[in-house]
Amino acid sequence: MAQGKLGFGFMRLPVIDKKQENIDFEQLNAMVDKFIENGFTYFDTSYVYHNGKSEAALRKSVVERYPRERFTIATKFPTFAIQTEDQVEEIFSQQLENLGTNYVDYYLLHLLNTKFYNGSDSQGGIVKKCHLFEHMQKWKEEGKIRHIGFSFHDSPEILDQILAEHPEVEFVQIIINYFDWESYFIASKKCYEVIRKHGKKVIVMEPVKGGFLAQIPETAKQALCSENPKFSPAGWALRFAGSLDDEIAVLSGMSTLDQMEDNIKTMKDFSTLDEKEKNMLLQIAKEQKATGPEKTGDFTKYENLTYHGISVAAILDTYNSAMVQPNPLFSGEMNYLANKLMANGITNIKQEFPKETVIFHEKNMTEQVEKAWDFLVKHAFVM
Repeated sequence: MAQGKLGFGFMRLPVIDKKQENIDFEQLNAMVDKFIENGFTYFDTSYVYHNGKSEAALRKSVVERYPRERFTIATKFPTFAIQTEDQVEEIFSQQLENLGTNYVDYYLLHLLNTKFYNGSDSQGGIVKKCHLFEHMQKWKEEGKIRHIGFSFHDSPEILDQILAEHPEVEFVQIIINYFDWESYFIASKKCYEVIRKHGKKVIVMEPVKGGFLAQIPETAKQALCSENPKFSPAGWALRFAGSLDDEIAVLSGMSTLDQMEDNIKTMKDFSTLDEKEKNMLLQIAKEQKATGPEKTGDFTKYENLTYHGISVAAILDTYNSAMVQPNPLFSGEMNYLANKLMANGITNIKQEFPKETVIFHEKNMTEQVEKAWDFLVKHAFVM
């Protein structure tokens, strides 16, 4: 068996007194040691994680404790936090200082989407106005970064546009897990296929969906245990995410040594999913979704209906998926509607939307769709 490509995400680190910036270095150092001792090298951070303290935590727990050849660093430029181009070089220099290194192995633009790439008026978002890709190419030529990429939360169509316009991109970081694989908004499968079409590499984020897939229903646990008792629910999720081609790393935001050990157990001698196992996980996802307010995990029959220009299937699927999670208001699904509307020319998601009637096979679905729509609009993440 080959070793899996486990990456250590520095976004859910152990903390003291529940303060995000107060990192527990005794625990973290033990986790880092375990990770490196088992042959893993990829560490992922960003300018903003842990209230801006994550990069410095990586310096203290990794860079200052291990030779540079023992690890690779990925960090992200805060695309959403700048207004003018004169901030760009200053922030990048600060990141190198935070990390205590003179180069970054994998450097990403953080959170690319319609707004930050095309802008609300389609005249160019902050990425184009501040020439962020050009800055990254310059830093690469100077030896300050080794590989250019971005993390992405939007539609396959926007992803295709960005990759077509920027052939210098070498990799993309996207959400991949079995719950979101066939979803309409997150669209893991379709985004992955776009990346492969362009011949780029993939970095996986949220393979366990923020821990949600570690806490699956008991019947699902029993089914997986009967198939192969070696793996925990989180381990099965990692295997799904790690069984694809052209992956650089599968990131896990680990908070405890127990989580680290469980992930290492899964990824050290990696066992690729077979087709039966993959289909079993996709069926579990549908069963999880069927416990939501829509009582189903299949919305394909509504794909030809729209509500304010958005697929009714996507609206119901996204609302339903959010509602089965422990904290629907902070689910990843809330990242998408504002950009879907922006791509359709609607820049203010908080505006008053006129009523529309939705009829499916002579059944009036208006109230059902309005309820889902109102929830998604009210709680949409807008940056």
